[in-house]
Amino acid sequence: MMGLFSRRRKPAADTGGLGTSLIALRLDAGDIAPAQSMVVIFNAAGHARRAAAGKVSCEQGEVVFCFHPGPYTADLIPFAAAPEWGLRLRFVVDAANPRVSQQRFDLYLYSETAGRLTLADFASSAELALQAELAQGALDLPPCTTLEEWHAFRAGLNQLMYTRYGVTVDDCVPVDLGEQIDYAAILQTRAATAPTERTSLPPARPAVPTAHTSAPATPTAASTAPVAASTAPATQSGVPPVPPAAPTAPAAVPAAPSFASVLQAHGAMPSAASAPAAGAFAASSAGPVAEQDARSLRRLFLELPALSTALRILTLPEDLTIFQQHQALLMRLGMAALNVNTMPALAWAAPDLPLPADDQARRSAQTLIAQTALDEAWSLLARLQRADPQQWPQLLDEADRICANLETGLSLRRTPHIARMEPSL
Repeated sequence: MMGLFSRRRKPAADTGGLGTSLIALRLDAGDIAPAQSMVVIFNAAGHARRAAAGKVSCEQGEVVFCFHPGPYTADLIPFAAAPEWGLRLRFVVDAANPRVSQQRFDLYLYSETAGRLTLADFASSAELALQAELAQGALDLPPCTTLEEWHAFRAGLNQLMYTRYGVTVDDCVPVDLGEQIDYAAILQTRAATAPTERTSLPPARPAVPTAHTSAPATPTAASTAPVAASTAPATQSGVPPVPPAAPTAPAAVPAAPSFASVLQAHGAMPSAASAPAAGAFAASSAGPVAEQDARSLRRLFLELPALSTALRILTLPEDLTIFQQHQALLMRLGMAALNVNTMPALAWAAPDLPLPADDQARRSAQTLIAQTALDEAWSLLARLQRADPQQWPQLLDEADRICANLETGLSLRRTPHIARMEPSL
């Protein structure tokens, strides 16, 4: 009889595969982090601290992740048109850098991952980032007939992986994937899924151009998950699933809410109990528009300040024009962060006027444009960190284009709808 009133013990976290097929997972208070792993604890303000492996002890409102430093091995396909040729990447998560206040890998965990980060999910994300850099010409992968050409590519790849994800590339070699990849099956899958993807999009209006397109858009975790599912071997990670926003009137905000409580109240950060399993990213990528919009805004909210800080500490060439452009770039990013922090709700055109579903889908598409610009900005930061003084003017022009895309996406995200505009003389 007394057993009816006993408290059930929460099942222990599944840490199987950590260090091999699993890079990181979320833990609760009382869980035990395996040996040779590292614990990252995020407080209510979003600041991270690292702790040694063992029994997890955290305070109310804190979020705990556990990751294994590796090494890990993943095969990436640099060119989608040639999937039979790839790069075998061996990377590790380095120890904490004492010169920075927040580690880049910690920010990646908190901003782009949910309950579990598998090696397949990370490899899919890194592959999309590499393909985007090669497609834009930001990274050059020539035939590499000499060691100098290969070392130049390796240096760019190493900087991209460290700046974008916070991991260090230990080794990278070409590999023949012809026996693992069936190109004919990939083409059949693309042909079968392309009509479905086109018909599932909301009807477009001939409205104002949404962004400058001097270069192809960078694929991102949230914006390319439905399309990349037909080409990537695994789904994209880093998109925490959130419950759809209910069309109710906004409630009163309590005084001085914590950072984590605000994210959970808006459905942008799941609790540890609702963290998804390893295959939940595919289902969340095709979720409602509100989920996709909340994930993108959460990334912008968390990463824009970190991006501005990294750009601020760059060593500039001795040129007054470059200094002025750099200061203008920082000011524009600061205004974009303010725009994100004051972004109105997706489901409302006014406090008492709900927004139609079609207009919600169009507004969410503008958020994805801003998120694409954010990913391009991280890649640009990696190039700026290795740039010569002669390359700065061209890279700052690229930064101007990225900021224009970011500002355009955020501006159109605020509008209740995009008015139809006819050409006029």
